[in-house]
Amino acid sequence: MQRSISTMAIAFVASLAAFAAHAADVKNIVVVHGALADGSGWKTATEILEKRGFNVTIVQQPITSLADDIAATNRVLDMQDGPTLLVGHSYGGVVITEAGHNNKVAGLVYVAAFQPDKGESLLSLASSKPSSGMNIRETPDGQYLYLDPAAFPKDFAADLPQDETAFMAKAQVFASKQSFSAKVGDPAWRAKNSWAIVATQDRSINPELEREMAKRAGSAITEITASHAVFASQPDKVADVIEAAARQSSK
Repeated sequence: MQRSISTMAIAFVASLAAFAAHAADVKNIVVVHGALADGSGWKTATEILEKRGFNVTIVQQPITSLADDIAATNRVLDMQDGPTLLVGHSYGGVVITEAGHNNKVAGLVYVAAFQPDKGESLLSLASSKPSSGMNIRETPDGQYLYLDPAAFPKDFAADLPQDETAFMAKAQVFASKQSFSAKVGDPAWRAKNSWAIVATQDRSINPELEREMAKRAGSAITEITASHAVFASQPDKVADVIEAAARQSSK
């Protein structure tokens, strides 16, 4: 009888802790950047969010494989003190769809991102509704992909100054073909609330595909007139969506 009471007490305390964790304010933001870019483009959006009281961390995943990128994201998530909003741009959306199962994650934000369902990959989704920019090149070894620097301004960040896009092209992280072809398992957006930003002038992901994926996932959708680099060209608007998602995830 005593053991039964002790067991019930432990279960009760555990349930209270779980409730408290769920009800706690979401002050942590973890961002997973997309392929053919690195995390530096999130500098202004990060500064805006930090001025609003959030703790922001950018995952610099290797893009060597989807499994490697999920592991890199989980390493950062495991270091967060409390509930966290997980944000993914472009290919980063594929990563957060899997990494979003982490217990620290309170919600998901897709920024001009892929939102795959079970069994889908970036490649299968991109092929279903091709984008208007198709200037992807292979590295000499045939294992990695990159965006032609000459086409980078037009295809990735047409609404940014040319000196910025030139630097972004030079700093882009090449993506392994394996990352783009890897199929996801059960998507975290089925179990957790999600938000999505559709970049209406996107040439890297077809905007209609962004809308369809977000509607399928039941995400709260915000449309912003911007290029694929909406996080850099419209950082205030992107920060507004992320802040609203964090506030709503805290309820």
